[in-house]
Amino acid sequence: MDSLITAAARALAAGDPLGALKRVALRGDASALALRGIALAQLGDFARARTLVRQAARAFGAKEAVSRARCIVAEAEIALASRDLGWPAKSLEGARATLDAHGDRVNAAHARYLGARRLLLIGRLDEAERLLAALDPSTLPAASRTVHELVVAGVAIRRLRATPARAALVRARTAARAAGIPALTAEVESAWLVLHAPAARLVAEGAERRLLLEDVEALLSSKALVVDACRHAVRDRRTVVPLAGRPVLFALARALAEAWPGDVSRDTLVARAFAAKQADESHRARLRVEVGRLRRMLHGLAEVSATKRGFVLSPRRSVKVVVLARPVDEEHASVLAFLVDGESWSSSALAVALGTSQRTVQRALDALAAAGKVQSFGRGRSRRWTTPPVPGFTTALLLPAPFPDD
Repeated sequence: MDSLITAAARALAAGDPLGALKRVALRGDASALALRGIALAQLGDFARARTLVRQAARAFGAKEAVSRARCIVAEAEIALASRDLGWPAKSLEGARATLDAHGDRVNAAHARYLGARRLLLIGRLDEAERLLAALDPSTLPAASRTVHELVVAGVAIRRLRATPARAALVRARTAARAAGIPALTAEVESAWLVLHAPAARLVAEGAERRLLLEDVEALLSSKALVVDACRHAVRDRRTVVPLAGRPVLFALARALAEAWPGDVSRDTLVARAFAAKQADESHRARLRVEVGRLRRMLHGLAEVSATKRGFVLSPRRSVKVVVLARPVDEEHASVLAFLVDGESWSSSALAVALGTSQRTVQRALDALAAAGKVQSFGRGRSRRWTTPPVPGFTTALLLPAPFPDD
């Protein structure tokens, strides 16, 4: 490797893409193409960066397996940064195996971290943790240790575990300072904001207040019966009853919880559950059926009893009933939760992350765009959606993830 390639690589490792481009911008050999691609990725030109890295991989060919594997890892990193979640994970795993076989531990570890970060984005936390468990960050450079702790913190945040998340971010901040890369330091500081911004709203006995992530964690381990409007479930410390697939039952449960310890009239329940402006006998008959279903679903957690004017919720093991609501009231809040990270997303990537159809995501994006909450650029497959970060709240409870006890 010649001196210009070496100097450009060092500049990239130090977070200086312009310094790297000055050395290799006019060269067309495989190594220069790869370094130019990585530099452009650091500058945000992902489309051109991916093209250059692919050209470099082809130029290296099969005889230079390690260099080609590094290009595959670089392309995967560019895909992740541009929120292209459909890139083939098998290719990344193959590149990691090649790097491991040739003793390139640092880049092999980086490949694992990319895989873990992708899994974290789409809510597959158990798999992300398994990838992390295969690595010993103490033997890696400071930049790799920073990434490791960021993924650890991300998993903890998505599992609503504030204390482990804070400890991981402390370690990440220390490692980022040692690495001396401004972009990594900025990413760590951005992650800290999640712990200090409201994560949800607590609605109880006619009043509401905002909760930090650690407050949510404490609430879910308390003696309260929680109607969780973030994950659409009813739970106490020991039992979780998911109602994500039963929207009518969840609407009834939330209405009863918001009124606790009082009851809710039948007309109000009909309006909340069936979106009916005026209740008739058919609505009342259906209400009796749905309340019976809710009573069976919540058996062991709470009793739903009839009163003169409606129904009341009575917890069996808990001392009070509360509603854990989203930090913002928005029909398409889960889509916004991804967009407020400041990155540009395609509708296909959002569909992968949310585990839903692309058409469903597109309808949500169109509705948000009509309301002026998101904007798009590009056309066809290159169309991307973005929105400026919404100040004052974090979105951990809107992203796909299991419950803390799962």
